[in-house]
Amino acid sequence: MIIPCPLCGTRDQREFTVRGHAVGLDRPEGEVWSDDWHSFIHLRENPAGRTAELWYHGGGCGAWLVVDRDTVTHEVYGARLASEGRA
Repeated sequence: MIIPCPLCGTRDQREFTVRGHAVGLDRPEGEVWSDDWHSFIHLRENPAGRTAELWYHGGGCGAWLVVDRDTVTHEVYGARLASEGRA
C-alpha cells in the first residue's frame, strides 16, 4: 500500500505506523470521568469500508497524518496532516 505523505510525497506503508480510526481527533474536553469519556474509550466503531485513520510517519518526517482509505480494499484516497484539524 502506498500512502501520499503531504510532506514527503508517496511512500510505502512500511514507513508508517497505524494508530486506528481517527476518532482520537474527537477527544472529550476535561479530565473528569464522564459519559463522553466512557464512549470515547470503550464504545469505538470498527467500520468496514471507507474511513479516516491516524497514521504516524515514523520512517520519514515524523508527522501524524489522517489517511482516507478503504479498510476492505486498502485503496488510499488521500492524506492530510492531522494538525490541520477535522477539515
